[in-house]
Amino acid sequence: MQAKLPPRKTFMILAAALLLGGITWLAMRSPTQLASIGTVTRGPLEVVLQEEGKTRIKQRYVITAPVAGTVRRIALQPGDAVQAGQTLAEIDAAASSLLDPRARSQAQADVRSAQAQLEAARKRSSAAQASQRLAQADWQRAQSLHPSGAISKQELDQARTRHDAAQAEWGVARADEQAASARLAAARALLQEEGRAAEGTDNTGKVLSVTAPAAGRILKRPIESSMPVAMGQTLMEVGDPSQLEIEVEVLSGDAVRLAAGMPARISRWGGEGALQAKVARVEPGGFTKVSALGVEEQRTRVILDLESPQQQWAALGDGYRVEVEFIVQRADDVLQVPANALFRLGDGWAAYRLVNGKAQRTPVQIGMRSALAAEVKSGLEQDQSVIIQPDERIGDGTRIQTSDTGS
Repeated sequence: MQAKLPPRKTFMILAAALLLGGITWLAMRSPTQLASIGTVTRGPLEVVLQEEGKTRIKQRYVITAPVAGTVRRIALQPGDAVQAGQTLAEIDAAASSLLDPRARSQAQADVRSAQAQLEAARKRSSAAQASQRLAQADWQRAQSLHPSGAISKQELDQARTRHDAAQAEWGVARADEQAASARLAAARALLQEEGRAAEGTDNTGKVLSVTAPAAGRILKRPIESSMPVAMGQTLMEVGDPSQLEIEVEVLSGDAVRLAAGMPARISRWGGEGALQAKVARVEPGGFTKVSALGVEEQRTRVILDLESPQQQWAALGDGYRVEVEFIVQRADDVLQVPANALFRLGDGWAAYRLVNGKAQRTPVQIGMRSALAAEVKSGLEQDQSVIIQPDERIGDGTRIQTSDTGS
């Protein structure tokens, strides 16, 4: 017959067994990690490229002395409005001197070059005008077809973009033609002065008026008082501040993502709210620029047209610093996850979902991605909870204590 253990000894054995079992359970139980939680949502998403830019006047006219002489005191001040044909300065012409053979040959070459540039500018202007007329007709046709549903809103917007781009190109071409004509006139003036000097019929003692080639405002005036000037010396610059564009120097690797017609926002310009703009052109050539850190960068110049009403940005001037956000991609309603919830998993992406208090590693297929969020193609569903910025302490099955609820 088997002897029974005393009750006290039996109790101690049971207590030891329970203690051992508890220790084993605690050892097998995964440690709890504190983590922040985000949510898979649905809504608009933008992918933007941010760069610093500056304003510039679309067409700037550099007014130079047509002859050597003494310029009389210029009363106009920077900011003063001028009209086309208005007298800007007066010059008491000095005696003309004969050109040596080398200088005469160079002057004749300058005239031929200016003639060729003017002819090319006229051809570009004619081609740009033809393109503008075609784009205008397409835009008008699109406006008539859209209300009936014959074309989509996207096709209507594309027609408008083509029209606006063609209009801008024509304006640039016309300005180039005017500038080429001015260069030819200046080149011819030198030879004409030399010819009059040889004949004894030069402008010595005459007062010549310098007039504005177009309406606008005085931008710069390096000459403030009466003083001698040489032929071709800059007297002032004239332009229209109401015709501004934005110049941005972007990394060449980013420039390939941009195209004419792409929307953009102008922020930190000094006024209220953001200004709307669009890419007018991406220049085809690049250049090397040294960054503030001394690193050589290959950049490309991008020009934007302002779309917001001129009254909204009337205080902007020439050469003002602004921040530009190029809207590379945009969607109004997409499933998205916080970007800092994603991590690399092989060649793809993954996130940790929070399921019953534990981390569950989930492969995720993403689409467009911004600095704050990424489009979810598959792997996650709306309103699911995901772990933000998971580190190496979190793995599949790790127990999670959320930092926001303390649970």
